Amino acid sequence: MTAPLRTADPTIVNVALGARGYDIAIGRGLLAELGARIAKLRPGAAAAIVSDETVARHHLAAAETALSGAGIRAARVVVPAGEGSKTWRVIERICETILAARIERNDLIIALGGGVVGDLAGFAAAIVRRGLEVVQVPTTLLAQVDSSVGGKTGINSIHGKNLIGAFHQPILVIADTALLDTLPPRDFRAGYAEVVKYGLINDAAFFAWLDANWRDLFAGGAAREHAIATSCRSKAITVARDERETGERALLNLGHTFGHALEAATGFSGRLLHGEAVAVGMALAFGFSARSGLMSQAETDRVLQHFMTVGLPTGLADVAGDLPDADGLMTLMAQDKKVRRGKLTFILARGIGASFVAPDVDPAAVRAFLAEKLAAR
Repeated sequence: MTAPLRTADPTIVNVALGARGYDIAIGRGLLAELGARIAKLRPGAAAAIVSDETVARHHLAAAETALSGAGIRAARVVVPAGEGSKTWRVIERICETILAARIERNDLIIALGGGVVGDLAGFAAAIVRRGLEVVQVPTTLLAQVDSSVGGKTGINSIHGKNLIGAFHQPILVIADTALLDTLPPRDFRAGYAEVVKYGLINDAAFFAWLDANWRDLFAGGAAREHAIATSCRSKAITVARDERETGERALLNLGHTFGHALEAATGFSGRLLHGEAVAVGMALAFGFSARSGLMSQAETDRVLQHFMTVGLPTGLADVAGDLPDADGLMTLMAQDKKVRRGKLTFILARGIGASFVAPDVDPAAVRAFLAEKLAAR
């Protein structure tokens, strides 16, 4: 179980949505091709680049150079970094700046950043002039394997995460793996949680491969491109089958019902990054599955051991600061987008690579489980 050799040519993964299908290009150095790829897809289009302050310092100039070299006029909108930017105030500023730059219906928006920027830029693209096209250029591991693919966009509400938004598919995703070289280790680890998720959902062999090759992935070896491509292929297949999350796409939310509640409980702050919340959420989902007799505790322990080995949190005890009690966490989970007519839906597991959608889970059992975990903090 070794990583494949790195190749010079990018890996192309197609998201098969008929006339709205698009490619994900994966490889090192692809940011330099941004202008050429856009010019080939949409000749004559102008662009507005949405980025955040951190990413802009590292990569905005290179993106603008690539666009200029292809004769593409570009405006820029730079927002504060972090989940706190996913607000009405920030989305209003983005939209007004795009309009002031005279970006027209046949032009496009480029999301240059992580998941927050992708959500903001994608949502702006969905609503400005009743719809502009968007190109996603994810700069974090999490965004490259998850949030840039599939068309989910949006902002947060005081009631919960990502509750205001729209489905708006990109026309192109460029995953330049060299951009990950500037990512802080904590952010890279957080993104890795979303990579592991694909193995835990329905690919036990991929989980085993990650268990054997994660060090090369973290070090930037050929395992990095392979893991990103494998993750993107898995998501692309699911999105093509269930674009609007009416069925099996809900599996991609493994760990997110618990995780989103924890993010809200910590104020969408640096106390708990999204990927860290997902890691804790997946650990809780597997723990609850074992408690419910759906799978063995040994398999759950194997997942927890992998998380601990790579440096990811594995439980509520790893979340810094105060947390609500079990009733408070249940209230936050009641705002989850998978709630149907007031009934909780979780993604549970019968084993590694055997996750499933579990509608109408007994709230009393979940509350008791959370109360026990909170008491052990």
